[in-house]
Amino acid sequence: MKRIGFLSFGHYQAVPGSVVRTAAEALAQTIELAVAAEELGVDGAYVRVHHFARQLASPFPLLAAMGARTSTIELGTAVIDMRYENPLYMAEDAAAADLISAHAHGEGRLQLGLSRGSPETALHGYERFGYVPAAGEGDEQAAAEDARLKTAIFRQAIGGAGIAHASRGPGLLAIEPQSPGLPDRIWWGSGTRATAKWTGEQGMNLMSSTLLTEDTGVPFDELQAEQIAIFREAYAAAGHTREPRVSVSRSILPITTDEDRRYFGGERGSEDQVGHLDGGLARFGKSYVGEPDEIATDLVKDAAVQAADTVLVTVPNQLGVEYNSRLLRTIVEHIWTPLGWK
Repeated sequence: MKRIGFLSFGHYQAVPGSVVRTAAEALAQTIELAVAAEELGVDGAYVRVHHFARQLASPFPLLAAMGARTSTIELGTAVIDMRYENPLYMAEDAAAADLISAHAHGEGRLQLGLSRGSPETALHGYERFGYVPAAGEGDEQAAAEDARLKTAIFRQAIGGAGIAHASRGPGLLAIEPQSPGLPDRIWWGSGTRATAKWTGEQGMNLMSSTLLTEDTGVPFDELQAEQIAIFREAYAAAGHTREPRVSVSRSILPITTDEDRRYFGGERGSEDQVGHLDGGLARFGKSYVGEPDEIATDLVKDAAVQAADTVLVTVPNQLGVEYNSRLLRTIVEHIWTPLGWK
């Protein structure tokens, strides 16, 4: 089995062609798409987190609502920018959302992807949230280290570590509530081989998107497969015994109707792209666009898809729940199932 999930960036804007024009519509439709995806047998419903943008932002109220409306589907983020987070308050929110998703169904379903963040709309936006790196304002390396420190504190808190001295008597108090199993469901969004190695050493799961912030000249899927291999080797060498999970994101757009052809027909035959990002080379993975059987053939050749246990399909959320439900149904019934991945 190879799990399949959808990943929504939650774009909303009052522009021609969009059926997601407001934040309220973006939130409501994300919940409805999770419900529809569960009915289709999709394994995961994931959301991207951006700040200062017309996209999904604070994830935990949304994840809790998705958890209350569904029963089995995994619910996750890909990813939360830890530069913006208070790790202890986040630990409370995460545990509460996970417990709501469990709701008489046993262990919770949250799969939380974290990261040091990506290029964003606001310049040093996390500083406006009150989080100035210790090395001083504007130091991106310090901000990245701060994100890792916050992640460590967050993981300790959800693991039940004592955080604060009791006001009466000896001992340390842990964050409440606690949600059993959540510490094993934390992922790190890695964009390089070096950060994949670090992720393995830390004992987290690995999340890799359609972008790598490095380039060696080899095709994207091969570079990403190398990243996954480095992660697994580092994970084992560090002595972690739990079987780690690995997800990769892909743009998968089967063409089965005139509507599909109108929207995405021009993207057939796309290839990797290489460009400059954050002062260095970056490689962007291609989109899989075409007839379902053509896409299936190409996915089997994708080295990173083969190496991962989970594939997150980025959905064009502004086309609405009905369109994206049909897209997911096509992928499940005409690509995943025939390949024996479902």
